Amino acid sequence: MTSSKSDALFTARTTQGDLDAIEVTHPRFSARIFLQGAHLTHFAPKGEDNWLWMSPDARFKHGHAIRGGIPVCWPWFGDPQRNPDPVAQRAQADLAHGFARTSLWTLADIRESEKDVEISLTLDAAKCGDIGRDWPLLARITFRFNAGHCQILLTTHNSGPSPVEYTEALHTYFPTLDVTRSFLSGLEQAHYIDTIHDWQEIQQDGDVRFRGETDRIYQRGGPILVHTPNQVTRIETQGSESTVVWNPGPEKARRLSDFPDDGWKTMLCVETANAWPHFIRLMKGESHTTELVLSRC
Repeated sequence: MTSSKSDALFTARTTQGDLDAIEVTHPRFSARIFLQGAHLTHFAPKGEDNWLWMSPDARFKHGHAIRGGIPVCWPWFGDPQRNPDPVAQRAQADLAHGFARTSLWTLADIRESEKDVEISLTLDAAKCGDIGRDWPLLARITFRFNAGHCQILLTTHNSGPSPVEYTEALHTYFPTLDVTRSFLSGLEQAHYIDTIHDWQEIQQDGDVRFRGETDRIYQRGGPILVHTPNQVTRIETQGSESTVVWNPGPEKARRLSDFPDDGWKTMLCVETANAWPHFIRLMKGESHTTELVLSRC
């Protein structure tokens, strides 16, 4: 496997809108990663459609989060004040889902072979301006692609002298022909927080189905199967204690930015996370890795 960025055969720099991206054009698969947000917007084995849902209204602008693909929510998830106290106290900003998804990551490494491509990017939170000043954390994200799966490893390292707590999510958008005919298996009997209904804790009964706006934090990681009318996708995870399931439904869809009014019908999100009430505490010098693997059944 080659490792020189300058000698890469299957990867190249490109731009879309205002943003720089890494384009992967391999004989067996294709992918696209934006340096802003370390944001994967496309992955597909040869002859297949994108495994990820992208909003047709997505904008590619500096400082503006991309709608669709796999945003990286870090070092907090969702509303900062809805995070566990140690995270909420450190997140001195009124910004949903942290600052990683609008920060410029650094391309660290590209490795290629006739079967695989591996790309790594890094982010030093302390160099992200005032918003990252209180976060002595280093993030490294590695994408590994081949013809059968997409693997993502998000590693967070505490470079400071004291413990640091954080939350996170790999906010994966999946496409579907019809969300009302889609469902998730693998979360049976799991407890979840229903953020729409006063953050009540409820136990899942059977498969997870979509009957309007859905926003739940399940207290379980993978494996999970995403069943849509035309395919089944397998989600496998390590280092994840939470799974967030989200669809905005018709009313919220009309209020979302960069999101078509009827877009809720053709997408659903299953997010590999460590979120409320789970969080990661890193002692000085410690690291944690959250892993997501997508494959087709």
